[in-house]
Amino acid sequence: MLLIISWGWFGKLPSTKELEDPTPSLATEVYADDSTTVLGRFYIENRSNSNHRDISQYVYDALIATEDVRFEDHSGIDARRLVSAAVYLGKNGGASTITQQLAKNLFKTRHNSNLVATIWAKLKEWVLCVRLERLYTKEEIITMYLNTVQFQGNAYGIKTASKVFFNKSPDKLNLQESATLVGLLKAIGTFNPISNPEKSKNRRNTVLEQMQKYDYLKPEVCDSVKKMPIETNYSSESHTQGQATYFREYLRDYLNKWCNENGYNLYRDGLKIYTTINAKMQQYAEDAVLKHMKTLQAEFHTIYKKNVPWKKTPESVNTAMLRTDRYLNLKKANATDDEIYDAFYTPVKMKIFTWDGEKDTTLTPMDSIKHYLYYLNCGFMSMNPKTGFIKAWVGGINYKYFQVDHVATQRQPGSTFKPFTYAYAIDNGIPPCTSFPNVPPVFKGYESWQPRNADGSYGGSFSMRVGYALSVNCIAAQVLSQFNEQGPQGVIDLCRKMGIKSDLKPYPTICLGVFDVSVFEMVGAYGTFANQGVWTEPIFINKIEDKNGNVLQEFSPRTVEAMGADKAYVMLDLMKGCVNMGTGIEVRTRFGINTPIAAKTGTTSNYADGWFIGITPDLVSGGWVGNDDRSIHFPDIAHGCGGHMALPIWAYYMQKVYADRSLNISKGDFEYPKTEIKVDMNCSNNDDNETYRDFLIGF
Repeated sequence: MLLIISWGWFGKLPSTKELEDPTPSLATEVYADDSTTVLGRFYIENRSNSNHRDISQYVYDALIATEDVRFEDHSGIDARRLVSAAVYLGKNGGASTITQQLAKNLFKTRHNSNLVATIWAKLKEWVLCVRLERLYTKEEIITMYLNTVQFQGNAYGIKTASKVFFNKSPDKLNLQESATLVGLLKAIGTFNPISNPEKSKNRRNTVLEQMQKYDYLKPEVCDSVKKMPIETNYSSESHTQGQATYFREYLRDYLNKWCNENGYNLYRDGLKIYTTINAKMQQYAEDAVLKHMKTLQAEFHTIYKKNVPWKKTPESVNTAMLRTDRYLNLKKANATDDEIYDAFYTPVKMKIFTWDGEKDTTLTPMDSIKHYLYYLNCGFMSMNPKTGFIKAWVGGINYKYFQVDHVATQRQPGSTFKPFTYAYAIDNGIPPCTSFPNVPPVFKGYESWQPRNADGSYGGSFSMRVGYALSVNCIAAQVLSQFNEQGPQGVIDLCRKMGIKSDLKPYPTICLGVFDVSVFEMVGAYGTFANQGVWTEPIFINKIEDKNGNVLQEFSPRTVEAMGADKAYVMLDLMKGCVNMGTGIEVRTRFGINTPIAAKTGTTSNYADGWFIGITPDLVSGGWVGNDDRSIHFPDIAHGCGGHMALPIWAYYMQKVYADRSLNISKGDFEYPKTEIKVDMNCSNNDDNETYRDFLIGF
């Protein structure tokens, strides 16, 4: 009968080629820049392979003692167990060997649960396991089994199970952890250590007793470990949880396109993606965001406690409703207006985000919309300006509830766009000590537009240095006006060299940052100043490998020489004024960071957007804070300026980065260029009105 089955008379069996190269679905793994820390996985079945040497010996011993004690001696079928199972009708254990279970896992032989189908499946498995035993060593078979077996829901393989239940690699599993995981295989629901800890402990102890019975453990060790509680470090893998959630989703979109173009399946082919993200720096960035945004949100709630922020703009609620999946699905189903109204005003049970943790509650969907309209959000990115490697990417406060990625989303940059106007001027021969009148200039063809200063104060004059430090709008506009109608287009041309691809219009208002750009673009562009005038494209992948470790593609950034090294150094010197005496001075006074820093704050006219970007020799980091709805914002400059909304995130982040010596982040000054600097950067004789800063600190 087995010979007839092997000929395929009762259904096709896998070919020799398929047996030699079984291809179960493998998760794509995303690694941090150390090439070992796994940031996340993309999968249909959450499965990752381990080599034999990467699995604890305790796992092998526990598995053999419990599932197949004569594994090393049989040829795929254990005749003694088969007879025992038949005599005792399976009451003393089943007859399946590890090799048979591998055949079942690899080739999905069980398609039907009726008795006849099960018998045929068993016979096919016997044929397959004999073939597997001929093709593979015992070591390879048991490792393949551990790589394919299901441990929980969508967790396949010992590597994934070790991470999920104990947050460690399989080679680090101790005796009790190994026994727990092997015990789980008997019934993944019944013996789950998270949902059924007592049953799991009893099953673990049964595994330990089996190990003692077959001389894998001494009695005293078995008795000692049996008394131990099950200690887990559970970390359920989800695309909405874990580290770098926003980055991983951005990466997923990129990789889907890459796979389509290169003939791979992101969710099945077990690719290995080696990113530029530093796990420590990513955590520091996420910690900084959470620390500051929780405090900032409390301020926002206090201000609007009695006067909800959308009261003056009720259309915000309606606009938010029109964007919800609930509304779009109802419209697709041709629901009437009354049905849509009922759907949004009928209370339902739901979980909601709060800064005190996720909460169960009952709200109408409309009340839920209003709840989320209260929340401020942010985007933060950090990169090495020389290599272009992105080290940290935080797209928002909580990916599960706020899935807009604010690193990639465009918003008005306000005064953080001013450096490009100043850089254009310096690159075209205007020294930083040049003084300009503090009055609105007139632009030909735009006579009706006049820039306004934040506090409405005008008069006197300021050097470019002081005008930049204090973020005086009129000075930025005066600088741009020196180039007549060619100025705006000249700034745009420079921005293009510095990697800004967003839609910019050649209007005079460009000097005040009125056109939308992304955090990704802005941080990347600022890197030009720290890299001696050369823009280095921000990148987030080092290389992609296939499941066997073959390199499929390596990535390197594009570079563009945007300005001379001497001019870039002059800009850095100019930009230091932001934190030394200007709108970013709290970096020094509040946070006590005294390293060389070039920076800029940014605030839009209605306080809808707050920005801060800081440059050090090794890192350019910065971000945006605001509400997704631009009509919802702080009511005054004290709360709504970039120095208050965004600067603290950068400061908290850099404090931890500097404190971590393993990162080797320089606290030194910027490298002096080889090109001679011929302009005067000492503007002490021009700065007669430095007291003006008292009116604008924080803007």
